[in-house]
Amino acid sequence: IKASSKLVAFNTEQAGKTIKVWQNSNIPLYYLVTDMDFSPFDDSLLATCSVDETVKLWRLCDLAQEQSSSPELTLRPGQGRLELVLFHPTSSGLLAVGTTKSAQIWDTNCQEAPLAVLEQHGDQVQSLGWKLDGSLLASSCKVRTAQPEQDYPDPSLLLILTSIVSHCLTDTSTKGVALVPKLALDVMSCEVVRVLQLTDSCILPISYQVPRKVCHEFHDDLYPDTVGTTPAMSAEEWWKGGNKQVERISLHPDKRPKQKAAPAKQTPDQARDCSTSSSPLSTPSSSAAPSRSPSSTSGLSSGFVPSPSPSQTAKAFQNLMGPTSKFRHIQGTVMHRDTHITNIRGLNLTTPGECDGFCVNRQRVAVPLAISGGQIAVFERSQPGKLPDTALPTIQNSVNVADFAWDPFDTHRLAVAGDDAKIRVWQVPEGGLKETLTEPKIIMQGHTEKIYSITFHPLASGLLVSSSYDLTVRLWNLETGKQVKVLDGHQDQVFGMAWSPDGKLLATVCKDGKVRIYDPRKSTSPVQEGPGPEGHRGARVVWVCDGKYLLVSGFDSRSERGLYLYSASSLSSGAVSSVPVNVSPSTLIPYYDPDTSVVILTGKVSTQTEIFTLHKCTFMRSCHNRSLYGLAFLPKTECNVRDVEVAVGLMLTKTTIEPVAFKVPRVKKEFFQDDVYSDTAVWWEPALTGSAWLSGSNDQHKKISLKPKDMTPVSEAPKEAPVRKYLPSSVYLEEKTDEQKKDELLNAMVAKLGNMDDPLPQESYEGVDEDEWVSECDQNMNV
Repeated sequence: IKASSKLVAFNTEQAGKTIKVWQNSNIPLYYLVTDMDFSPFDDSLLATCSVDETVKLWRLCDLAQEQSSSPELTLRPGQGRLELVLFHPTSSGLLAVGTTKSAQIWDTNCQEAPLAVLEQHGDQVQSLGWKLDGSLLASSCKVRTAQPEQDYPDPSLLLILTSIVSHCLTDTSTKGVALVPKLALDVMSCEVVRVLQLTDSCILPISYQVPRKVCHEFHDDLYPDTVGTTPAMSAEEWWKGGNKQVERISLHPDKRPKQKAAPAKQTPDQARDCSTSSSPLSTPSSSAAPSRSPSSTSGLSSGFVPSPSPSQTAKAFQNLMGPTSKFRHIQGTVMHRDTHITNIRGLNLTTPGECDGFCVNRQRVAVPLAISGGQIAVFERSQPGKLPDTALPTIQNSVNVADFAWDPFDTHRLAVAGDDAKIRVWQVPEGGLKETLTEPKIIMQGHTEKIYSITFHPLASGLLVSSSYDLTVRLWNLETGKQVKVLDGHQDQVFGMAWSPDGKLLATVCKDGKVRIYDPRKSTSPVQEGPGPEGHRGARVVWVCDGKYLLVSGFDSRSERGLYLYSASSLSSGAVSSVPVNVSPSTLIPYYDPDTSVVILTGKVSTQTEIFTLHKCTFMRSCHNRSLYGLAFLPKTECNVRDVEVAVGLMLTKTTIEPVAFKVPRVKKEFFQDDVYSDTAVWWEPALTGSAWLSGSNDQHKKISLKPKDMTPVSEAPKEAPVRKYLPSSVYLEEKTDEQKKDELLNAMVAKLGNMDDPLPQESYEGVDEDEWVSECDQNMNV
């Protein structure tokens, strides 16, 4: 994708053989396009190169009326496949072209032969770059020779661009990125950078603005003079040794030079169409004519995002470029007190940092108690209310509890890791604990040091993975009670583990500052390894975006909590994005919802919960009036879709367990919100057995719809006619005479007082007959 001040061009999906231009026109090239570039001195001039060994120059103003059938100019370098094309920054009509193993310099006025052929390359030329003054040309190729020193013109700009991924994560892959020229920026709104992101279905403008108290004014300190659009010399002058520079111009709207007339080659009608057509890349102040309305252009239906109209304020423009996630207004609400479990006594508040604090499933909750012998209390979710003050039946683990987890496929089986390097598996009877359990069903031993975390396999039944201070990660088969794999490679304590959504890979984050990915069935060593968070206070890891990325919560070198996003296919490249959160001693525990791409973050002894939407990086905080010691979530079937609940969890405080519902505000709650609820995985049922997975089999969870039978999807709801909220402006602007105003005032007073001819209310009452009256004398006689 490439952009000029008024146009944007990009490859379509037709095998890359067609260039799409914003004005809904195509350039048929018939061969695979390898590169393109706009002229810095003519917004309508586009150069392309393709595998047919030709460079073509296209005049894009002609596309406003019809498709272009032939280029304005064709160059034939004749040295194999062409990979790159780049205009000269100071001279007109000068091109640099990258071929298979050479770079060439062409003068478009001399089409017979290039001005120079640079053949000092040992392999395919991968990039070309002119020095800012146009005196030098740098190139790089596949052969790993000495790297040429790169000249970056604006370090502050590079700093801004490196943070783009932290603010613009989309749910579709990025196909290309283009930087919009400075002359197209909305300087009156303090816009300093605009980038175009090309995805599978749309072009997304990403705007960066510097916050200023005084808006709609030009700030000289933000906008130094920039390079103009008039070439300093011709290609022939440059080739003879000229070194003139392009005149710099001010970005102030009142000081900009007037736009040049259209090229003489165009007809008057074409020139008028080209100069007055609106573009998504031009700012409201630089547009020659008002933008087309959405109904008159095919931009919206084509997946483009149009530019704001001149009447839009800076705030509206920021909202247009800002987060658009349907979950950005999600709210967390504690449910009614009748659903709480209260009067919990003796809660263990000193569990290790790798432990979530407590664990839940659809039927019951397990909570560690600060009682000798590593006791765990189990509460039935179907029996909320106040617990008795007397002693409760518990699970006696014999040693201190390090971590524990419910089997996702068996609501009665609880695995507990202890300080004695053993894993005990307990079976809770139907209906809950009636008496204290002292004998586990299975005891698994293999670690030589204390265990600090355990995690069940998300797809295969009976598989459990554990990490220990002996620096190993071990895979256990609960059916046999024995370990089946020992994973090595860690140099320090393992902070967190997470299985990939397909159950094939295991990710770990370690205190040695590394993030690793294992394929346990193929190797005991990591298949990938990369740098992790710099802090050593703790970390967690989860798989996000269908297993394409890893989200790690940890600490930086200044002990500030943050989120780090890694590509699962290239851990060695480091984090592709990082977002600082806040400063707190507790590790952020992330909970990822694959149906909504929402991450809910909390920490132990925390008074707030962060909600983070991945594809738009939106943070929302929900504060509590009590300290939070743990948060765990229930299956999606526990959500009340009639109240638009997207997640339901249980919150552990010092003495209570309280259900929390996360809701999306909606108006038409009588309809099923099918844009919010996608089919969800039945992760509480195994997809295959542990033995089948160990033998190499793979499978996925089946999915179900959450739509009740008696609800209609909101996408099928009847469309209501728009209701006018206000009277037409003609009603307010109509001039009235004094007599008309007097009549209106009198009519209003009469309407308020009522009509004199109307009967009184008491006239409608029923009276009493004469014979029913009793005289005072009669009453005295009766007495």
